[in-house]
Amino acid sequence: MKHLYRFCMKPAVRPAFIIILLFSVLSYSSSAAIMGDTTSYIHTLDIRSGKIDTLTSVKSHVEAPNWHPDNYLILNSYGKLYRFDLTKRNFTQINTGFANACNNDHGISPDKNWLVISHNDKSDPSPKSYKSAIYVLPVQGGTPRRITSEVMSFWHGWTPDGKTLAYCGERNGNYDIYSIGVDGGKETRLTDSPDLDDGPDYSPDGKYIYFNSYRTGHMQIWRMLADGSNLEQLTFDVNSNWFAHPSPDNQWIVYIAYTSDEKQSHLFGKQVKLRLMNLQTKEIKDISPVFYGGQGSINVPSWSPDSRKIAFVSYSVN
Repeated sequence: MKHLYRFCMKPAVRPAFIIILLFSVLSYSSSAAIMGDTTSYIHTLDIRSGKIDTLTSVKSHVEAPNWHPDNYLILNSYGKLYRFDLTKRNFTQINTGFANACNNDHGISPDKNWLVISHNDKSDPSPKSYKSAIYVLPVQGGTPRRITSEVMSFWHGWTPDGKTLAYCGERNGNYDIYSIGVDGGKETRLTDSPDLDDGPDYSPDGKYIYFNSYRTGHMQIWRMLADGSNLEQLTFDVNSNWFAHPSPDNQWIVYIAYTSDEKQSHLFGKQVKLRLMNLQTKEIKDISPVFYGGQGSINVPSWSPDSRKIAFVSYSVN
């Protein structure tokens, strides 16, 4: 049995089409054998005290918590979205209409009234094996409205004014960062690297986009201005660093670090830890022990509204 670190109770690879099949199976498919006997542990972590509270464990594969100020988390599981009440500790499915193949790239609008999802639209005419497109719907549930015309598109960020979305898009076999208006229209390419750029998340003031990139030959955390200019590398260590999320008070970023060199992959079932960077001093520290996780642990923004805690998921597999 693969174990998570025992906390006290209180489109994987994206650079090549031949591996996209593996990515979609491991990350998104409900039939993946590795996830069939998974137990998911939903946690919160206090960044000041380091205290980790395990809220619940589920004998199923759940992923990617968002934290809504009305005291619930939004997570995905096997193509569907769920609301997890932080007081009652129960799950309620969110009505996403026809979108029943949602992956773990979803999030809440700045005004907290809308939900953005990335859904595998099998009806799309693209010949690609996986057809993730971005949609928006009311946060309480409803009929999704498609935003991106191109697949594959994986959402990761929303501007503070609620007008623009940032995402990782595969175009002609290359994965870069794009933005698009929340009403759709023409997308704007923000990065142009032959290697993977992924996980874009806007700073709360809208000035920066934080993202992870393999452009140096090792996955590290970067940031750039919101228009794609002035790229700046922020991490330089031996970990494979993914999914940097700035805190609501704009003082910190939290990100997930694979303790082994995973190249351009962010697969499930790896040894990982959560790290915290002070954005003023650029000092970095571990804020979790190493645990069994990776894909699904913290793909999307998961900060509490007061910037004191983050939510994440660890796993065990029989």
